[in-house]
Amino acid sequence: MDALDSRIIQALRADARESYAAIGARIGLSASAVKRRVDHLRERGVIRRFTVEVDESALGPRTEAYVELFCRGTISSAELRRVCAAVPEVVEACTVTGEADSVLRMRAANVHALEEALQSIRSKANIERTRSAVILTSLVERR
Repeated sequence: MDALDSRIIQALRADARESYAAIGARIGLSASAVKRRVDHLRERGVIRRFTVEVDESALGPRTEAYVELFCRGTISSAELRRVCAAVPEVVEACTVTGEADSVLRMRAANVHALEEALQSIRSKANIERTRSAVILTSLVERR
């Protein structure tokens, strides 16, 4: 990856819908050269997908929480991924150091829906318990 690739990625992070012509004009490449570079970055797995960032508050009230997941015995990352991916309210899941086996970020329509999602996770065979912290206000969020 060179400096031009970095500038293309920076432009796509700011606005993934910006045309290749506009990006090229800014960095000194033709639209077709930008497209070739983007295609190559995608083939190499540097760019994994294009997505949309939604202002969650515009969708109405939501309840969010960080949830520590504690498992019985040893559980593989693949099994944790399967458990977490099965619950739509889990928007992010990570393995971590410390007492917990995993930390989840969950988003639900309300507290009741969050509680139901937590019950679904707790019902899985290898899950011993959870510990939750409901998010009151997001102060800083970077992508």
